Amino acid sequence: MRIWNTTNGSTIIQVLKGRSNSYIIVNERSATLIDTGKKSAFKQLSRNIQSNNINLKDISTLILTHTHYDHCQSAKQIKCISNCSIIVSHSAAKSIKTGYSKLPKGTTLPTKIISGLGEIIGKQKFGYDPFEPDTLVKGVYEFSIGRGKISIIETSGHSPDSISIIVDNEIAIVGDAMFGIFRNSICPPFSDDIPQMVESWGKLLQTNCKLFLPGHGKEINRDRLEKQYFRHQ
Repeated sequence: MRIWNTTNGSTIIQVLKGRSNSYIIVNERSATLIDTGKKSAFKQLSRNIQSNNINLKDISTLILTHTHYDHCQSAKQIKCISNCSIIVSHSAAKSIKTGYSKLPKGTTLPTKIISGLGEIIGKQKFGYDPFEPDTLVKGVYEFSIGRGKISIIETSGHSPDSISIIVDNEIAIVGDAMFGIFRNSICPPFSDDIPQMVESWGKLLQTNCKLFLPGHGKEINRDRLEKQYFRHQ
């Protein structure tokens, strides 16, 4: 698992990779989990967290970058174990009550076909257990974690409820606002609004972050994001 550190003492640990990435932010005794992955990955997520000497019961906050099934299927289970506060976008309020967030549109012909098929299958495969959020983010939301600071901003485009987590204004965890899988592109293969997504890239560039940790794939540096942003202008 990859580990990143900020100058304010925050440690970001990748605790799930593969189908989806999950991260945990630790500063002093505070632990904040970002995304949960699919329900089938819960045991692996738990093992990876505990291998870093963190008990699931010690997770104080769970932040969901968005509520597609592959990022939030274990949210209710983690809430039951840790009684953590759950933070999501205000745009997710209706979908989390039903336990299903509509899949995004494809950005290529193959992914458009996949998206269409996924919509037909719907909640049966792509749903999750409904849960109660504690904080609905609209605009900017900030809080302290130990000696560190977390800022949450709206970065819609991939989905209306996409948010990004800015850690100490140095590293951003961006969910599916960008992908770290493809060699020549950071564009996600699925997105509801590409112009809005590019605008969200601009918002992320307004921070001082040098690294961007996506929901899928490897870290993206600022130079790569800048090139992709200006290429789409």
